[in-house]
Amino acid sequence: MASTNPQKQNVENDEERARRSASRKEDSAFIRQAIAGDQEAYRRLMDKYQPAIYHLISRMISDKTEVNDLTQETFVKAFASLKSFNHYYAFSTWLYKIASNTCIDYLRKKKLQTFSIDQSMDPDGDEYSYDLPDKTFAADKEILTDQRSQLVSRAIDALPPKYREVIMLRHLEEKNYDEIADILDIPLGTVKAHIFRGRELLYKSLRKKIRDY
Repeated sequence: MASTNPQKQNVENDEERARRSASRKEDSAFIRQAIAGDQEAYRRLMDKYQPAIYHLISRMISDKTEVNDLTQETFVKAFASLKSFNHYYAFSTWLYKIASNTCIDYLRKKKLQTFSIDQSMDPDGDEYSYDLPDKTFAADKEILTDQRSQLVSRAIDALPPKYREVIMLRHLEEKNYDEIADILDIPLGTVKAHIFRGRELLYKSLRKKIRDY
């Protein structure tokens, strides 16, 4: 098997860093122009990133109509908050975060009622089970289900944002760890750590609530 040429690899790395640096400088220029009222700068930012944002959202949402709407909503939110953008970070990372949060909000509204709190959470061996006691007759099942959903919803909302978003991506959208890392643009190890800690916090919160349930 042919060995990798270190010198060639270094050249490729330098070229990639140069490309990213040039892209960030271009974004910063567009952002300053847009804040100053240049509508063309808004259009150029959107043209540059719309395909990537659409692709990101389409991986989370299957309905193409919703994908289009959420893509537009992402840019509306981003442009409305453009003055708060910190140029220390890459605009693409900031935009991807807005897109993922927009999808998470959408999924929470659409799918939270299907989140199961009776199943074991067992990826990577961290076995947490959110089993709420059933103290009602069969006729009250619908009421109980709604109460359980509200209980879990409040517990998830109370999580710190970095844990809340990975929990929702993992258990509402059923994304795997690699997909979550790509969506949130964070290392795979960080995803695993956040999911473990998020589940731990969620379990403790629900356990306290169950005692009074």
